Amino acid sequence: MTEKASRWRKNILVVDDEEIIRRTLCRDVEEMGYAVTAVADGKAAIAALQEHYYDLVLTDLCMEGMSGIEVLKGAKERSSDIGVIILTGFGDITSAIEALRNGADDYLLKPYVYADLALRLGNCLEKQEMKKRLKVYEDFLPICSVCKKIRNDKGKEPGSGQWQSVEEYLQKEAGVLPSHSYCPDCYKEAMQELHSYVSVHKK
Repeated sequence: MTEKASRWRKNILVVDDEEIIRRTLCRDVEEMGYAVTAVADGKAAIAALQEHYYDLVLTDLCMEGMSGIEVLKGAKERSSDIGVIILTGFGDITSAIEALRNGADDYLLKPYVYADLALRLGNCLEKQEMKKRLKVYEDFLPICSVCKKIRNDKGKEPGSGQWQSVEEYLQKEAGVLPSHSYCPDCYKEAMQELHSYVSVHKK
């Protein structure tokens, strides 16, 4: 599968109340190989987000009625994994920076350059994929195959955590104080070893 073909799995929602800009964005984004849905205002964007999942939302900042900031908040409420790029004019650059503080992943100045749009879309989706891979990695609990210690990466860069005994890990992360005992299989094996030991030393 080519890189362009694989992008069809990425769904992008375009939100802009200016028809000519909305049509141009749709044409360019589709040409880049993404699946596109377009709506004309923030209210329609929120409705679309509730009905379908989109990997990324490309929304105008200043629209009548519901603003791009409200669309941003709606998208992040739907899922923090959804990428959001804010479209804004040069005069609204301060508002775009404020949008970044509110969780936007990037912004794009209008009128935009095709190459710049492609770069920002690609970067945002690549960052999204990296977060997903890290999340999968974090779901694994590294255990030493020899001493059975657990590497606790919580709050640290993956791979840099401290190695702890199972007892230390459970006490610190779950507040559990382990009590040592035998499972049925180990108990049976231990008893067999004990009987063998006693039999040998009786002779």
